[in-house]
Amino acid sequence: MLEIKELRKNYGNFCALDGLNLAVKEQEIFGFVGPNGAGKTTTMKIMAGLLRADSGEVWIKGVDALKNPDRLKDEIGYMPDFFGVYDNLTVSEYMEFYAETYGIDGFKGRQLYFKLLDIVGLSDKADFYVDGLSRGMKQRLCLARALIHDPSLVILDEPASGLDPRSRYELKETLKKLGEVGKTIIISSHVLADLSEICTGVGILEQGKMILKGSIGEISEKVKLSNPLVITVYDHLEEAVQLIRSNPLVQTLTVEGKKIIVRFHGTQREEALLLQQLTGAGILVSGFLREQGNLESIFMEITGKRRQRRVIRHEDESGI
Repeated sequence: MLEIKELRKNYGNFCALDGLNLAVKEQEIFGFVGPNGAGKTTTMKIMAGLLRADSGEVWIKGVDALKNPDRLKDEIGYMPDFFGVYDNLTVSEYMEFYAETYGIDGFKGRQLYFKLLDIVGLSDKADFYVDGLSRGMKQRLCLARALIHDPSLVILDEPASGLDPRSRYELKETLKKLGEVGKTIIISSHVLADLSEICTGVGILEQGKMILKGSIGEISEKVKLSNPLVITVYDHLEEAVQLIRSNPLVQTLTVEGKKIIVRFHGTQREEALLLQQLTGAGILVSGFLREQGNLESIFMEITGKRRQRRVIRHEDESGI
C-alpha cells in the first residue's frame, strides 16, 4: 500500500525528515509515535500531496505520489491536526457540502453521509449545528468528512489531541470499525497507550528518522526486555548482589530491602541462566520477574539514549 524511501525535507536549517524509510501493508493500522518536531506531520502532508519533499520516494498503491499527486486524490482521506469547520451549518449540511465537492449529491449523497455519520457515532446529531458540538464530536465529524469519497488510505494527524478520555475511547472504537471494513490507516499520536490498543504496527520517529518499527507484539517484547528485572532473595543478599553485578549484561543495580532491581539487557534465555547462577550458588530466590511496562518506557529509553549520544558527540566535536 505505502512505501517511503529515503525521504528528506528541510525547513531552512531545520531538518524535518532525514532519510525516512517506511513500508505499510494494505489494511494495516499503523501508528506514528514521536515528540513534537519528530517529522510526523511533515511526513503525512507529503503523503497527502500537500507538501513537497526535497528528495526521496513515496509510493502509494504503486503510484509515485511525489510525481503524480493528482492521481491519488481519490485514494487518500486526510484529517490534519488543526482543522476548520463551518459553524453556521448543521452536521448534515456540512456533510452534504463535502459530498457535493466530490460530485456525490441527491439521494446517493444523503445515503452515503448518513452511513458515515453512523460509523462515527453522529447519526443522532445530523440536525445539530456544528458549533454546538463538543471537540470530540467535531473530531469525529472531520473524520467522516475525510471518508466521504471512500478512500483506501486514511491519514489522521493527532486525531486524539485535546480529547477527554471518553472521546478518545469513542474515537478508538471508530478507528477499529474502519480497520474492520478494510481501510489502511496511518495515525499519529502522543498518546501511546491509544495506539497500542488499535494499531497493528507502530513506528517511533525522532529527528526525522524511524528509530524503531514493528508489530505491537514485536514492540511489546522489546518493551518487556527494556524494563527492570526484579529479583527477590530470601537470604545471602550481599552474595547475590555481587554475583548479579558481575554479569556483563547488567547495566545498573539497586537494592530495596530484599529486592534487587536490575537493568538487565538480555534475552529470556539469559535471564534463565542468571537465575540458574543464583540458585546454583545456594541463594534462595523467592521472586524473579520483569516489571510490567508499556510503549512509553521503550520510547523514553530509546529517545533518551539517542539524545545522550548527540550531546556526547557535540561535546567531542567542540573539544569540551
